[in-house]
Amino acid sequence: MSTASHLYGAIEAGGTKFVCAIGDHDGQILDETRIETRDPAATLTDVCRYFHAAAHKFGDLRAIGVGSFGPLDLNPNSPTFGFITSTPKPGWRHTDLAGALKLGLDKPIYLDTDVNGAALGEQRWGAGQDLDSLAYITVGTGIGVGVIHRGHPVHGLMHPELGHIYVRRHPADSSFAGMCPYHGDCLEGLACGAAIVARTGRALKEAPPADPIWAIEVDYLGQLCALLVLSHSPQRILIGGGVMQQQMYPGIQERMLHWLQDYIGAEELRRSQYITAPGLGGSSGVKGALSLAIAAH
Repeated sequence: MSTASHLYGAIEAGGTKFVCAIGDHDGQILDETRIETRDPAATLTDVCRYFHAAAHKFGDLRAIGVGSFGPLDLNPNSPTFGFITSTPKPGWRHTDLAGALKLGLDKPIYLDTDVNGAALGEQRWGAGQDLDSLAYITVGTGIGVGVIHRGHPVHGLMHPELGHIYVRRHPADSSFAGMCPYHGDCLEGLACGAAIVARTGRALKEAPPADPIWAIEVDYLGQLCALLVLSHSPQRILIGGGVMQQQMYPGIQERMLHWLQDYIGAEELRRSQYITAPGLGGSSGVKGALSLAIAAH
């Protein structure tokens, strides 16, 4: 059993639920709970209540890592540092997430995007071990991308928001308007789970094999992977989320190579492990948040 001095808190803050956990430096999750995402005050009150109770059971925590939906303000010099900013999630725009947690828990809070956190967790314990760089894509309610270089998530003016790039329309998908409230037919607006349901009336996993939606989806995700190769040159691309099905990975890789048109000659791009599922499975998010606390602290 880990000693209290080496325990950390982890929060995977999602639009549907907050997963809160206690873990150790080796990535072992000792306790975990799920809290429904409601309004910020009610949700964060329940989050703080969980960690206060956990402290009585497990002892004091060194720090808490938070991997959150966004967009987020991650500029330490900004007056809204630690805020969720222009999110489409009702009631959560301009929420001081890091500040509320720090006030409620009186612990160091290390905040990043959920996908940056998941990428960091995969590099530490999952399918990205021993790699200098990788990209993590989640395809579900939205589409997010996290990028790790030399052990650190990519930041700049803010953080990557590659779910909102524009892609070339698939020939069988010329009339769908898209679902993004900001951009309409950006990648997320065309390829997220809700966009699939809007076209077909069902989740992707329920579509028959001959349904054109399979080819449409893998093509759009292949375009995203090609863009990642050209812009960030990751050594591996991991794709998870509720939309993904195992049979999609070879098709995405084939479409990535189609869009790259042999411009990048690296043989690694053709290996089956270049585009794969996350090694941590459904634990990528919460272990990513745990890794944020460990790496920063």
